[in-house]
Amino acid sequence: MRADRRFTGECADRLRTEIDGAGGNEVFALGYLDDKGIVSRIRVIARGNENSVLALPSFGFGEGDEAEDVFIHNHPSGFLTPSDNDLAIAGKAAESGTGAYIVDNAVQTVYVIAEPVRRREIKKLDAKDITASLEKGGSVARRLENYEPRQSQLDLMELVIRAFNEDSLVAAEAGTGVGKSFAYLIPAVHHACENRERILVSTATITLQQQLYEKDIPLVTEALQKKIKVVLMKGRGNYVCRRRMEDVLREPDLDEAEFEDLRQIVKWTETSKSGSRSDLSFSPSETVWSRVCSEADLCMGMRCPERERCFVMSLRKAAADARLIVVNHHLLFADLAARHEGAGYEGTVVLPPYNRIIVDEAHTIENAATSFFSGEFSRLGIMRQLGRLYRKRRAARKGLLIRLAAVLSAEDELDDLASLVESVKQEAAGLDSAALGLCGQEGVFRFSPVRDNGGAERAVFPRFVSLRKKILSLNEKSRDLLERVSQKSEEDPAVWEIKTVLRRLDDIADICSAFPEYREKPKDVMWIERRQPAGGDSWAVFNRTPVEIAENLKAGLFEPGRTVVCVSATLTTGGDFGYWAGRCGLGLVKERMILTGCFPSPFPYAKSVLLAAPEDAPLPEEAGYQEFVDRSVAELAAASGGSALVLFTSYQSLRSAYTAALPCLQPLGIRCLRQGDDDRSRLLRTFLSDESSVLFATDSFWEGVDAPGDTLRLVILCRLPFRSPSDPVFEARRELLEKQGGNPFMDLSLPEAVMKFKQGFGRLMRRSSDHGVVAVLDGRILKKRYGSFFLKSLPETRTSFTDLNGIIRNAENFLFAK
Repeated sequence: MRADRRFTGECADRLRTEIDGAGGNEVFALGYLDDKGIVSRIRVIARGNENSVLALPSFGFGEGDEAEDVFIHNHPSGFLTPSDNDLAIAGKAAESGTGAYIVDNAVQTVYVIAEPVRRREIKKLDAKDITASLEKGGSVARRLENYEPRQSQLDLMELVIRAFNEDSLVAAEAGTGVGKSFAYLIPAVHHACENRERILVSTATITLQQQLYEKDIPLVTEALQKKIKVVLMKGRGNYVCRRRMEDVLREPDLDEAEFEDLRQIVKWTETSKSGSRSDLSFSPSETVWSRVCSEADLCMGMRCPERERCFVMSLRKAAADARLIVVNHHLLFADLAARHEGAGYEGTVVLPPYNRIIVDEAHTIENAATSFFSGEFSRLGIMRQLGRLYRKRRAARKGLLIRLAAVLSAEDELDDLASLVESVKQEAAGLDSAALGLCGQEGVFRFSPVRDNGGAERAVFPRFVSLRKKILSLNEKSRDLLERVSQKSEEDPAVWEIKTVLRRLDDIADICSAFPEYREKPKDVMWIERRQPAGGDSWAVFNRTPVEIAENLKAGLFEPGRTVVCVSATLTTGGDFGYWAGRCGLGLVKERMILTGCFPSPFPYAKSVLLAAPEDAPLPEEAGYQEFVDRSVAELAAASGGSALVLFTSYQSLRSAYTAALPCLQPLGIRCLRQGDDDRSRLLRTFLSDESSVLFATDSFWEGVDAPGDTLRLVILCRLPFRSPSDPVFEARRELLEKQGGNPFMDLSLPEAVMKFKQGFGRLMRRSSDHGVVAVLDGRILKKRYGSFFLKSLPETRTSFTDLNGIIRNAENFLFAK
């Protein structure tokens, strides 16, 4: 058949040019039909040799999320009869309606193996039909125990349906109990199935990821009778790397307990299908897991000897033809950053291509993105990298450089390398010691361009310069060795890992150079943080953090996304999305339709929650405030019989209240649990299993704690959660706002604190049958004008605003009166 009957002239010329550019060898392309059924656009995705080419079909996911219409490749021989492989690939493609063509090198003749099925226009979702699944007797409603239709959930679902139908951006605040997961999953499943488009669901926590993947999505797909491929993807660090595991086995260098962890991991990988850390029956030490987990810059890809059994590669293959992918925010930002920086939106990067995204727990995306785009290093981190290159224990020398020297027969150069490694260690230790001296009581120090930092600069800047110089010297010597590696030995995993370690040391050197230049880098915050484990030695962490992330999110997330739905229980202050939208970049989008909605909780707060604030509470800066908190916490927890979550904004205040409450509560049989005494997950499990326990916690426990029923009857918010003025990034953002003519308190401090306050309040009611007391011990909520912003942000409840003794009586009566 003549090619001009199947290709436009321009498209045939483009394909001919691509074939010529490949030296007349085979190329593989995706073709897109115009409204006349003619191939008007192509995208070449593989180039081969005279007899074959890799067929890299995306089976329905081509340019962006636009489905390709036809697979095209050429036969240089001019003999266009399809081979058995051609027929097999065409047959697979035909299952999804994709055609298959073979052309000659001149693109004058075409052989049509399979006709493409003409694509339909994007099918609009029927809101009435879809919402019916959650109305009384609906297909999804029937599968939910004791389900009652909630108007707020149906309204949220209609907003999500509009977002898909109108290619819109959405910000939706859905109160606790609305059922937001089903409200977005049901339209997403319908749209993905009916329009053959991939949809990404991103969450802040692995816990929610797994709930969606293991429970909610299977229930929805079964109820709707929709067959859809769903894949759960976590960050690489959650999966074991078989190659790295084998390397550790060859050179374990572990103590007895760590080697036992390694042995159990090895045994587990023999039967594990996922390789995911969450599937382990025990919790391995961080030292061991960090040695065996997958890391992007250590991945050898197709060169890896374990590629056929690789857990991450297997997962990525599964994701390639999935319609619904559940990820976390960090993985989403890793993918979006790579695409925005030049990888493009057409192909697979970290994730397969997509342009419809649902962001759950969206109140966290500014912090998640800030964390992703930040850089840091510490003496301990440098020591870990150096230890991988070279370490000596007693008389034995081990490490990647030892293996490299053996390959090159360059053992005589190891002493020089060892000396360079030692010099980096010494410089890192010197910088660490000097930096700790700057951190003071607050434990942080920021190089602020609006302050005189002369003494601090003299203390550490020469050490930054010296450490950078020592790192670069080590890297130069190591790369001299690498340049002598033969082409055959380049495939050695040790060579690959050395290159990765050197790149990481280069990144540290870059941060070292950035600190002395902080005044020329107004978009970054350069700061030092002191960290200290319980009972251990402290160390300094050197951070480089972006001041603002909104432009990055606007350009990387909201502008390219065809549909982006952001949903959370806390996105507004006083019903206004302005603060959140401005911080995360949505407010900067000007030429797109943005839909918003607040969907109130159906829970009976007015009869089930008592909000209490003592009128005799001192202000935090007044004398006696901490003593008041200590007494109040002990007496309130005793009155409630435990079952309490006590939330603080500083660990110092937590320690004081815990110490004061312990002798009061233990004799009553009330167990006191303290953040820091165990890891977060185990601490939560202990709290949930002991109905009378009291958990004392700080920052991370203000959200993500789900304790329904009598496990939690009392939540105490000891202080309004304003960010500390000494927080370096927060301070820089306040300075920027002031420079721009804004009001740092009203535009930043207050709205951020209100949103976090709502999260803390939301820990109490997790089911409609829950009831309990939320007590706020900060006098500012009643005595300061801005206290009303906090009170107005909450749903209507019963209240008790009296002295502490009266509140204790009222709380006891509310909890236990028949």
